[in-house]
Amino acid sequence: MASLGDSNLNFTVPSKAKNFSIALMIVGVLGIAYGFITDHDTHGTRQWANLLVNSFFFFGISIIGLFYIALAYAAEAAWSTVLKRIFEAVSTFLPIGGAFLLIIFLAGTFHLHHIYHWMDPELYNEFMPDGSVNPKYDEIIANKKAYLNTPFFYIRSLLYIGVWVFFQRLFRKRSLEEDLVGGLSFHRKNITSAAIFLVFFGFTSSTSAWDWIMSIDTHWFSTLFGWYIFSGMWVSSVIFMILLIMYLKNQGYLSFVNESHIHDMGKWMFAISFLWSYLWFSQFMLIWYANIPEEVTYYLSRFENYKFLFFFTFAINFILPMIILMSRQVKRTPFALIFVGIVIFIGHWLDTFLCVMPGTVNEKWHLGFAEIGTFLGFLGLFIFVVLTSLTKAPLLVKNHPFLDESLHQHT
Repeated sequence: MASLGDSNLNFTVPSKAKNFSIALMIVGVLGIAYGFITDHDTHGTRQWANLLVNSFFFFGISIIGLFYIALAYAAEAAWSTVLKRIFEAVSTFLPIGGAFLLIIFLAGTFHLHHIYHWMDPELYNEFMPDGSVNPKYDEIIANKKAYLNTPFFYIRSLLYIGVWVFFQRLFRKRSLEEDLVGGLSFHRKNITSAAIFLVFFGFTSSTSAWDWIMSIDTHWFSTLFGWYIFSGMWVSSVIFMILLIMYLKNQGYLSFVNESHIHDMGKWMFAISFLWSYLWFSQFMLIWYANIPEEVTYYLSRFENYKFLFFFTFAINFILPMIILMSRQVKRTPFALIFVGIVIFIGHWLDTFLCVMPGTVNEKWHLGFAEIGTFLGFLGLFIFVVLTSLTKAPLLVKNHPFLDESLHQHT
């Protein structure tokens, strides 16, 4: 059995990895600046939307790290115990991602961008102060005022982020204390906390997607949208974790993670890719077939200006894992998992891009240095935060009741 005295349990960020993440962050700063300087058509909205794409994408990856911690406790699953530090490290980006999102929301409130059209107060008054008809009045948006109003939006957003960060800190704190103290008390407390978190997250994962992404297209709604967004976050996070595990093993760490653990993560990537594809197609097919004007408009804007990207994204996120990851052996092959993972990771970033851009800038979109640079900058920041977190505690938990079973995992 591996012990905390083993040298490969204490991680130090290699200088190459640190320099690489810093270089990506510098590219990101340049990309963001370039986006604001060159965005003459939308007066900054395109670059703010670009920031929303990346903030939400990496925030979503982080929240799934917390979701996996809670899921393992609630299900009393042993297989993932040796990966618990990976989940914890990924979840540490939550406060940073939440801060970026709040900055973007505040910028909209102060009319620095027009991502959230419903934030315009003139949309809600049918008549002007002089009694004349208000040309900006929008009856559909006005009828959603009880939910879509700025104070309630901020209350919900702060509640989501605050509670999620609270549970992230709680699980991390107890994890470190369990290493020192041992016993079953922390484990039992975490089972209760996990159940509470999962109930809260099961509801707020959908409502946050409605608030932060679906409300961009304010006239449109879909009852599948929350689950669709959740599945995209889930598979993106699984992919990042797999790539991180492969990187750490390549650096001589995680000797206690065997082929069966990697196979299990590969199965998650395969399964959630199918879940996302099912939800994508179900939402699209039902709306397109019904052809109700107020519903189909969401896809018309994507067909008119994003058609190739729209279908290309679905193809790589569904067909690639279906063809390559079907085999048991492939899910145990590092090269195949890394190749498929990178492609699908980019594919789900493009999916997030398609959720945001059509409703904000419509045909005035680009996929150039501003967009790619911003993505690389957020990726660099995310890698830096996760790797730094891994240095704060041994890579293998201690005194967890399922540790021995996880170390001998075999599938």
